[in-house]
Amino acid sequence: MKPIVDHDLCIGCGICEDMCPEVFQLRDDGLAYVINESPEPELYGPIRDAADMCPVEAISIEEG
Repeated sequence: MKPIVDHDLCIGCGICEDMCPEVFQLRDDGLAYVINESPEPELYGPIRDAADMCPVEAISIEEG
């Protein structure tokens, strides 16, 4: 699983960072970034939750 943030869509609301800080981080530019591109399986649930909760659908997940 590889989480991806589309910076053209991201509004920096911070929900993803709140739900999974091991993978997502808000930076000084106000956008969310993936800080762990190869997350452990125990984080898959929180990553999917963060993607589902994103109000602008800026987070996608590449399965593989």
